[in-house]
Amino acid sequence: MHTLLFLNPAHFHAALTLRERHALVNEEIFVYATPGPELDAFLALVNAFNARPRRPTRWRCKVNAGAEPLRKLIAEGRGDVAVLAGRNRTKMADIRRLREAGFHVLADKPWLTGPEGLPHLMAATAGTGPLVMDIMTSRYEVAAIVQRKLLATPDVFGDLVRDPAGEPAIFMDSVHHLYKTVNGVPLVRPAWYFDIQVQGDGVVDVPTHLVDLAQWITGGPPVDYDRDVELLAARRWATPVPPEQFTRITEEEAYPEELAPWVRGGTLHYLCNGEFSYRLRGIPIRVRSVWDLEAPPGGGDASCAVLRGTRADVVLEQGPHTGFEARLCIQPRAGANDVTAALEQAVACWQGELPGLSVAPDGERLYLKVPSALRSSHEEHFARVLDEFLGYLERGAWPPQLAPNLRGKYTLLARASQLARQGE
Repeated sequence: MHTLLFLNPAHFHAALTLRERHALVNEEIFVYATPGPELDAFLALVNAFNARPRRPTRWRCKVNAGAEPLRKLIAEGRGDVAVLAGRNRTKMADIRRLREAGFHVLADKPWLTGPEGLPHLMAATAGTGPLVMDIMTSRYEVAAIVQRKLLATPDVFGDLVRDPAGEPAIFMDSVHHLYKTVNGVPLVRPAWYFDIQVQGDGVVDVPTHLVDLAQWITGGPPVDYDRDVELLAARRWATPVPPEQFTRITEEEAYPEELAPWVRGGTLHYLCNGEFSYRLRGIPIRVRSVWDLEAPPGGGDASCAVLRGTRADVVLEQGPHTGFEARLCIQPRAGANDVTAALEQAVACWQGELPGLSVAPDGERLYLKVPSALRSSHEEHFARVLDEFLGYLERGAWPPQLAPNLRGKYTLLARASQLARQGE
């Protein structure tokens, strides 16, 4: 059995790791945090999981609320796994200190807000020792799983296009919303969330998932940043957050003093959007992340991913035109014969893992119909990440690519953020 220790759970992702009971986790958990609304929100969400009528959890929270929560967590040593989700400015240093103290660490993204966190990253992922892993939920999206399988099926996809003109072989775009609901209720974001020195800017935040997916989908040996990655360009830009919207999202009456550097004309300009281009083992990749204030009625997050192959392109779309449901399309290239037959054969072979997946031709395009039984929500994926993490602990063996891929991913994000700042 494993006992979870939560350090300053200031983001709702911390509580989502407790959305489901787990046979390998003690129902008594320990929380170390400074008192305040963030701790209250974490406990309220955990209590909501305990109180729901279907599949209720039975977590018993032992709370140590006071100063120096990290020191107290280490000194007491009441468990073996530390979970972090919240303020990001000190997160990388905290991960390093926890691992050096003998704790396994499962931490939400982003791990760092800029290059100043890189020395801690290298130390926290070096050598043998306790397991450190980030919470990468996007790998559990059925669309991402199918994309990865398609790239590994040369009769359908061919190979990734290396365009000398610089057109990306992989393009990933996502749109999120500052005002949203979680577990059926409006999410209250803390005011510090809008401080890019604490939360991180739009280059290091959501793009963590996009860079991770590019690594995961393309596969290959462990990533060596100096050898395998070439950063080409990066930029960041702001979403204006008017005072009334800021109050609605945070329940704060006014912008705090910490946000003054980004308030112009009475409006907060939140640098939450980011885009950068790079090459991974020669594969040109571009990722882009945008935050709007609020989703349209009945809407949600939107995304687009284009994987350009020599035989066919794989296009993932999610937005108003798809009913905000992920839709996968395969577009055969001119002269690529038998893509349809190869796709149908591949899908037939995947039925054991993806039962009910089917091919639906529509003119020159081929759509993959994903049954509802294979779809799952973002909130459901946190339990699956925890299950994967605990599986490694039970086996006592860490994947050999995990640590180097963490170093490659976060080094790229830190350098891209640095480059974006230099270009302003």
